[in-house]
Amino acid sequence: MVMKLLGIDIGTGGTRAVLLDAGGRVVSSAVAAHAPFASAHAGWAEQDPGDWWSAACSAIPECLKRGKTAAGEISGIGLTGQMHGLVLLDQSGRALRPSIIWCDQRTEVECREITEKIGAARLIELTANPALTNFTLPKIWWVQKNEPEIWARAATILLPKDYIRLRLTGSRATDVADASGTLLFDVANRQWSRPMMEMSRLNPDLLPNIFESCEISGHVSEEGARATGLRVGIPVVAGAGDQAAGAVGLGIVRPGAVSATIGTSGVVFAATAGPVRDPAGRIHTFCHAVPQRWHVMGVTQAAGYSLRWFRDQFGANADPAQDAYARLMTEASAAPAGADGLLWAPYLMGERTPHLDPNARAALVGISSTHTRAHVIRAILEGVAFSLRDTLTIFAELKIPVESIRLGGGGARGALWRQIQADVYGMPVGLPEAEEGPAFGAALLAGVGVGNWTSVENAADASVRVSQQIEPLAQNLALMNRQYREYRKLYPALREIGRDIH
Repeated sequence: MVMKLLGIDIGTGGTRAVLLDAGGRVVSSAVAAHAPFASAHAGWAEQDPGDWWSAACSAIPECLKRGKTAAGEISGIGLTGQMHGLVLLDQSGRALRPSIIWCDQRTEVECREITEKIGAARLIELTANPALTNFTLPKIWWVQKNEPEIWARAATILLPKDYIRLRLTGSRATDVADASGTLLFDVANRQWSRPMMEMSRLNPDLLPNIFESCEISGHVSEEGARATGLRVGIPVVAGAGDQAAGAVGLGIVRPGAVSATIGTSGVVFAATAGPVRDPAGRIHTFCHAVPQRWHVMGVTQAAGYSLRWFRDQFGANADPAQDAYARLMTEASAAPAGADGLLWAPYLMGERTPHLDPNARAALVGISSTHTRAHVIRAILEGVAFSLRDTLTIFAELKIPVESIRLGGGGARGALWRQIQADVYGMPVGLPEAEEGPAFGAALLAGVGVGNWTSVENAADASVRVSQQIEPLAQNLALMNRQYREYRKLYPALREIGRDIH
């Protein structure tokens, strides 16, 4: 019997299951949507963990059905998902409240309080990261302060994918990569930070056990098997947060390898041989899903979301032969490189890298009467690429090697956006043959855990193939460098304006 591997990704919009054969090739996939996240107040974002489990129980059997695979053929399972979310459970394992997810912005005050109590330099020394509204610990402080009756009943703190693990296996566990985004983790030493727990009045028993990403963290229980159609006893590896798992799926497993992924947010991700701390806290330093490796990454909050926002507010020219995004790309291609000087600052949801400013606001700058819709769309595509280049600029300052760049997410699917990225980054970019997202990387980690490959590097080498290399256009390089210099002037100007508006 040929054994197969299953990767499960608990995303924001839905849960995705991907089935691989023993050679790392995709056999089938399925997605089950989540209900839109709730936002009771501006900047809030919450989801029901039970909705994630229902989606997993739908996506998993559908994936097996499409792959004509029996439950007995699955040799290992890997988990991944949205990072930073706070899942609070009572003694019986029931959720005490909806999860406060990654894009929630309510904790600006708590971030300031954490930084003041611990000290900015000490915080980076302990966790390798500054306090950001997206991270888990500020959410814990918010619940402690605003919902003390709920906090008093909390028996377990989990991250989103780890709630699925609990329902699937009964194990309270997480991995070093996902835990790195909590602000409770000693990233350099790959363990929970006791000083951070003590300063936050946290009982260590609230936190799950820590594993390396390819270690087996539990096995499918009878309850998990009944709910999903899987067989009892399948090993479940620890997995990783979506960024680290997605990087494994793109082959970003060695120093020098970098990915630029554009989804709702945008991430530039580099594997490193050791923990690289940025004293200014502009980039994140996390443990990688590869044992004894770390990674650094910069995040643009509204990357693909910038294009979605334009689509939702202003539509796409009607052509039933193309989907909406393809129509927007076709429109944008009518405008020249550089969009005749038009610039887009993509701060629709505040910004993380390099500004760490939840109050930053977007802007379209340099509009004249000669500009068209095509110019605006192209400026949005270029502005997102400029924002991602900010992270590459920081990598250069910190002497983090960038030998190759691979593209992922929606930004890799359109030829125009691929070319814009090559031109803006000023170096060739690679397009993977099959870009199945974090679930693919989670399945590879499962394969390492059950002995299908000897290491994460071997799994990536055997399974990740680059189908196309896009070279930057020589005639655009000087123009993109000039536009990038102008782009870098936008945030300081917008911040001065914003002080009088917010």
